[in-house]
Amino acid sequence: MIAALKAIRAGRAFALLAALFLVAFGIAVVQLSLDQQRVVDATSRLQEQTVPEIIRFQRLARNLEQLRQEGERIFAVSSHTSRQQSMFVVTLIASHPSILEHPGAAQLARETEQFLGDVVRQAATADRRPATRYDEWQRIAARLGMQVDDVSVQGINLANNDLAVATSAMKLARYKLMIALLLVGIFLLVFMVLVRRHLIYPLQRINHALSTLSADRPAPAFKPSTMLEIQAVEESISEHHALLIQNEETRQALEKLANKDGLTGIMNRRHFMQSAEVELQRAQRYRRPVTVAMADLDLFKKLNDTYGHAAGDAVLCAFANLVEDTLRQSDLVCRYGGEEFAFLFPEIGVAETEKLAERLRVRCAAMEVPLPDGRPVKATVSIGLADASECPIEIALKRADEALYEAKRLGRNRVVVSRPPEPAVDSEPDTRTASLF
Repeated sequence: MIAALKAIRAGRAFALLAALFLVAFGIAVVQLSLDQQRVVDATSRLQEQTVPEIIRFQRLARNLEQLRQEGERIFAVSSHTSRQQSMFVVTLIASHPSILEHPGAAQLARETEQFLGDVVRQAATADRRPATRYDEWQRIAARLGMQVDDVSVQGINLANNDLAVATSAMKLARYKLMIALLLVGIFLLVFMVLVRRHLIYPLQRINHALSTLSADRPAPAFKPSTMLEIQAVEESISEHHALLIQNEETRQALEKLANKDGLTGIMNRRHFMQSAEVELQRAQRYRRPVTVAMADLDLFKKLNDTYGHAAGDAVLCAFANLVEDTLRQSDLVCRYGGEEFAFLFPEIGVAETEKLAERLRVRCAAMEVPLPDGRPVKATVSIGLADASECPIEIALKRADEALYEAKRLGRNRVVVSRPPEPAVDSEPDTRTASLF
């Protein structure tokens, strides 16, 4: 029923199902009530009418039987007085209300009374036993016996009729009760199947979809549901998934803004320091080589003063692109501040890093950056390297910065490797500033 509908509210669907069940079950209950009333009516009739009628028939049969017995006694005794006494009983029985109420019995009783009266009078006149009329009496006695049997059968039939009605009603009630129970079972089965198919299974799919809902996964696909409430939840889940994707895109954009330098697009200093710290700890834990570097564009302040800050920004962006094109994907680089850049080279020592830095320096010296007005400009870079495999990132960067200043002092546009520190000599803090270069 529900599957045939395109969409329906769950409450309305199950209310309709419950209404159909109540109508069918109500009809069954009414039929059971009618059968019960038939049993009650048959029982009442049996108690109020049939039982008294049976008692009346039993009394009639007993009187007829006694009438026959008294007739036998009249023929059996030899005393006239005894015959008269039996005749008196016969007269009383023949006039009994139970016999008079029954037409056939009343007619037979009158005939019996007349016959026995004639026999008694004849016997009194002849003063002998009335044996000559005994054969005739046998026929009357047989009729009395048959009448007794008929009366008894009539009483039994009365009881049988009422009992048959009650039995039939009880059988019908039993069948209808079985049908009602079957109807209840079918309803419960259909109800459970519909609930399981249209509510439990969709809710289980919704629960699974919610537990696995992620912006990294495709949107959950749902089978068409016939319940409007389920459809609304599934649509909400799809909308929520779309919102998750939108939020993830926004988060990534914000993370990019937070971790990238706004001008060059490479790492900013804060994100570089976090990433470099993790990489340095890994390298030191597994005794792997790692090198850091500091680079500074030569005479950048003069470039800005000569061509303007737009030219300086163009050179910074061009150098950042050159760095990403020259270095390995595993290398870390950031804009450390102004025209200064910081590097971390995992899995290679100072010697290999020096070659890589030299290649970067050469490519930078050969690079021409077009300015907004069409004029090309060239820039060089000074680079300082330091081994970071056995010291914190801050100390390694400080040594690389010292090597950078040494490269500046030696004439710029060169790569200088930091000398290992002398453990017995305490070095004083470097108070130089980048503005000198």
